[in-house]
Amino acid sequence: MSQNLSVMKETVQQLVPEAIEKLKDYLRLPTISAQKKSIPETVQFVTDMIIEAGGEYKILDDLGGNPVVYGFFQAGENGDSTKTLLFYNHYDVQPPEPFNEWESEPFEATIRDGKIFARGVADNKGDLVARLTAIKTLRQVEGGLPCNIKFLIEGEEEIGSPNLPLYMEKYHELFQADACIWEFGGKDEKDRISMVAGIKGMAYMELSCVGADIDMHSSVGAYVDNAAWRLVQALATMRNQDNEILVEGFYDGVVPLTEAEIKAVEALPFNEESVSNLYGLKRPLITKAKGIDPRVAMVAQPTMTICGIESGYTGEGAKTVLPKNAKVKLDCRLVPGQDPEHIFESIQAHLQKNGFHDVKVELLTGQKAYRSDFSHPFVAHVMDTAREVYQKDAVLAPNSAGTGPMYIFGKHLQLPIVSTGVGWVGSKAHAPNESVRLQDFEQGILHMAHMMSGFAEALNQQEQSLEA
Repeated sequence: MSQNLSVMKETVQQLVPEAIEKLKDYLRLPTISAQKKSIPETVQFVTDMIIEAGGEYKILDDLGGNPVVYGFFQAGENGDSTKTLLFYNHYDVQPPEPFNEWESEPFEATIRDGKIFARGVADNKGDLVARLTAIKTLRQVEGGLPCNIKFLIEGEEEIGSPNLPLYMEKYHELFQADACIWEFGGKDEKDRISMVAGIKGMAYMELSCVGADIDMHSSVGAYVDNAAWRLVQALATMRNQDNEILVEGFYDGVVPLTEAEIKAVEALPFNEESVSNLYGLKRPLITKAKGIDPRVAMVAQPTMTICGIESGYTGEGAKTVLPKNAKVKLDCRLVPGQDPEHIFESIQAHLQKNGFHDVKVELLTGQKAYRSDFSHPFVAHVMDTAREVYQKDAVLAPNSAGTGPMYIFGKHLQLPIVSTGVGWVGSKAHAPNESVRLQDFEQGILHMAHMMSGFAEALNQQEQSLEA
């Protein structure tokens, strides 16, 4: 470890206790965008953290939705003000339900077994605190920042970032940068830091069927059609028992992996037994019957998932009822080349073609997928600095299996994007008992500080080599 990196490590260790206390305060805010909870209080908390770290901010709230927070940190006297790094984070979190599966209060951060537990700690509040602490580290070690630092911190990521495209279109000049670190990431099954250079898209829909004005006695099922059965039958035409998606046009535009991306996928870790144990799976992986590598499926194949079904009576005991209506939440994770609107239209056409004219479809949110350029020097810089900090090989995937608004960053800002963070394979984001390991939190701070320290130099070397 270099002398400068050793000094950084010592400084990070000194700052971590205060950072953890700040993170605890942040986690106490139940910032649930789906329920419009604690938004103003959280925006105030975020702007206070930016000021405390030595930055300035703007609150963008003129285009609807929850405010977008812009943060800016000027390069120091010895830094390169011609280079700018952008961080993307979000301050909203998922609802904590089911409450009975939490071992501690979801919005009262609890430390046990070397981990901090709370809703939003891994997704995504821990990463924001870590990045701001990395800035404090650089100020202490180097006397200033080596480049300009910008933040875009939104409050609607967990509901599909419906208003962010409007803000990005209007304010893209404000967020111009040379590269971007995305919101999340963490350690894999082999405890290696795992990063992605892209993200899947999504078409999230609600399908509904109405059969009557009121619920009925189930005896009338002898002659009255059942909305729940009707919806289930419609769903069954869209994906068969072999888990193949049957909607015509669903795969239109899919961009295959390049040779470099295939090699990166083949290098990704995957342990079926570990995954099965982690989630308590009761059935084999669906990729086994299809003869597909799960890693390829995660990165390069779209999905269709029933997220929830609601109809009739599901309470305790028996109630013999024929439901008046039924609805289902359906998400389709998309890969580059697919368009959410086209997926929506294809599903509408499929239902019409198969006689389900009474099943209505609404597109609730849609995002396109995105993959960064693997050959950009920024990608190599993030990987190299990760190896130096973590003292292990880093793993990079072409894209995450999850979804976020990365496409609009690539479209409007045209910059390379890498996602890395302070989570781990057992973080359980979106699930009860979400956690971050304290050691990973500390290492994540050090990695961001070390990465920022050499950011401008790495890009300048690339520019000089191109000129030569």
